[in-house]
Amino acid sequence: MTATPEHERPGRIMAREIREQPEVLRRLLGTGAARIQDVARQVAARAPRFVLLTARGTSDNAALYAKYLLEIRLGLPCGLASMSTTTAYGARPDLRDVLVITVSQSGGSPDLVASTKAAREAGAITLAVTNNPDSPLAAVSEHHIDIMAGPEKALPATKTYTASLLALYLFVEGLRGADGSAEAAVLPDLAAELLTRQDEVRTLAARYRFAGRMVITSRGYGYPTAKEAALKMMETSYIPALSYSGADLLHGPLAMVDNISPVIAVVTDGQGGIALQPVLDRLRGRGADLMVVGPEAQVARASAGFVLPTTGVAEEVQPVLEILPLQLLAYEVTIARGQDPDAPRALAKVTETR
Repeated sequence: MTATPEHERPGRIMAREIREQPEVLRRLLGTGAARIQDVARQVAARAPRFVLLTARGTSDNAALYAKYLLEIRLGLPCGLASMSTTTAYGARPDLRDVLVITVSQSGGSPDLVASTKAAREAGAITLAVTNNPDSPLAAVSEHHIDIMAGPEKALPATKTYTASLLALYLFVEGLRGADGSAEAAVLPDLAAELLTRQDEVRTLAARYRFAGRMVITSRGYGYPTAKEAALKMMETSYIPALSYSGADLLHGPLAMVDNISPVIAVVTDGQGGIALQPVLDRLRGRGADLMVVGPEAQVARASAGFVLPTTGVAEEVQPVLEILPLQLLAYEVTIARGQDPDAPRALAKVTETR
């Protein structure tokens, strides 16, 4: 049998872009960090009293991560914007002294551009975080951060997600007058190490390739990871993957958990992981097929899992690593199901919502 040529292999683009992530992180920590610090100093000088975060899809999950950072590290109240209030209903709130952060890989979606433009006209300090400094979004924003991920061609976003997380972390640290680079310096090498463990993920994929649905849960800084992992699984393999905060899971959805449909728990080593423990106990009590992504001690108590290096890794930057095995899992499950993760059906790289 003739092997499929590399340029025709399903998922080759997504696989390549997953492997590029350690270098993207290094680049951002190198040439990008000083620029992010400069933007942070300019924004901090304006002393915003509130933050609104605007995004869609994968970028929305990165924005949620920023919400945790801003509220925990800076004590700034934050909200996730409902763009239709501006674009569909024409609302014009008073946004003086409000920082509006719009996160977008392409910077091209009309609703993101329109809502950011309206926010600036309403007095907001506007910041675009994109992978395209020449985008319409960057043009209408007062400030811009380039995540420097390079062209991303696979429809499922991978490297732009982790680059957005790191850029947002460095920005928030800059707002509080800190550097952040020292805490993040371990990430590129650890990311490279994790990506060598694809065989472990392939074994997990064989376990879950026939799943009819999945539940993915976490708390704290890990919750955006759970949401992003669910999105990746749905858009590549088409498996319905429901993401819940561990606290929300106990408020009703726990009733649907059984010993057939897998539950993936993202256990951050820190306060988020501590808060998740009662949820894990309840899941084990229900006989759930529980897969844990997290510290070794947590994986040892689960049905399956993937051990993350957490020693010396600050809790707030662990999400950059947590998502990597879950990106690989989405990729491997999709390949095992005979589908092409590079080109999910019915999706376009730039989604133009209004």
